[in-house]
Amino acid sequence: MPDPRTFIDAALPLVKSLPDCSDFSKTVEPFLPQLYDLPYRVAAHITDPQGLQEIYLATNPLITSLAIALFLTPLVLIVSEINKNYSQVDRLWSIIPAAYNVHYSVWAHLNGLPTLRLDHLMAVSVLWSIRLTFNYWRKGGYTVGSEDYRWAIVKDYVGPVPMFIFNIVFISLAQNILLWLVSTPTYILLLSAKVSGNELSQYDTFFSRTMLVLVVIEFFADQQQWNYHQAKDAYSKTAKVPADHKYTREQLDRGFNTSGLWSISRHPNFLAEQSFWVCLYQWSCMESWSYLNWTFAGAFGYLILFQASTWLTELLSAGKYPEYKVYQERVGKFLPKPNTKNMSAPMSDKEKKKVQEAKAGKGSLKR
Repeated sequence: MPDPRTFIDAALPLVKSLPDCSDFSKTVEPFLPQLYDLPYRVAAHITDPQGLQEIYLATNPLITSLAIALFLTPLVLIVSEINKNYSQVDRLWSIIPAAYNVHYSVWAHLNGLPTLRLDHLMAVSVLWSIRLTFNYWRKGGYTVGSEDYRWAIVKDYVGPVPMFIFNIVFISLAQNILLWLVSTPTYILLLSAKVSGNELSQYDTFFSRTMLVLVVIEFFADQQQWNYHQAKDAYSKTAKVPADHKYTREQLDRGFNTSGLWSISRHPNFLAEQSFWVCLYQWSCMESWSYLNWTFAGAFGYLILFQASTWLTELLSAGKYPEYKVYQERVGKFLPKPNTKNMSAPMSDKEKKKVQEAKAGKGSLKR
């Protein structure tokens, strides 16, 4: 195999300072032509493992990950249209971003670049992936035929033709691009390590540990939600409060979890999830000495997506559970309110009126 330096010169920009590492015109634009040539080069060496490895090493790692995202787009589109099941990207959600981060670390290792920073990120990314994949699996996400209930509602609302267009533009393409974008700060971390060397900075320690804490918060939030719904299912079958779960009849009758982390945030898991990728973006900013860089698009897009999906989730929950609107007033959507009020506290007359209106069907979602 040729000297790895040969591959690095072809695959990475010449960056002389940390701010250069986040310069789109220097670190991304010159390598976009590789994206056009990559399919032909791979096809020409499809039976040659050595040739494929050399293509991998000589291709800019950001371009390789983008090519994977574009490759996956038509695949999930075809599968979703054949099965009329629009949760194909959902099944990849917990895997693809971590795979991209692992890719950057592996690529750097194979090319003899500093990897200590990337290895820390790879480790926390794998933990993030394991947690989210496990939670999705135990809820039946990988069961044949399972689909996010929200897609069925959107499909019924817009009709088949608009849904097909929506599938092409957003579900299959935009979501795959977003999962690529949220991992792009790792490319900046790779370049900055090439400049600064194989030593961890204070920023590396702070952000890697913060991201680990966020994964732990997500784990506890998911587990609390799982425990509640297990107890709720048992309660609905027997009408008896399960002795092995610490919930009251009032909490189970309410229909949604308001205990633990869910007593101070309506979506603590979503808060930690968004914060995880915002942290990665901020990490890239600090290591490249920049207040803002082009990978902002990924973190910002992630926040916008969660705002939209949470809006729909809460619209449905408010139509299903009479006390949900009271919960919305008492507890913050993501960040805790300064005046957060526990749902165990007595209701005011105004709140009781909201519950009665909800039970009467006022303000519920019409389908």
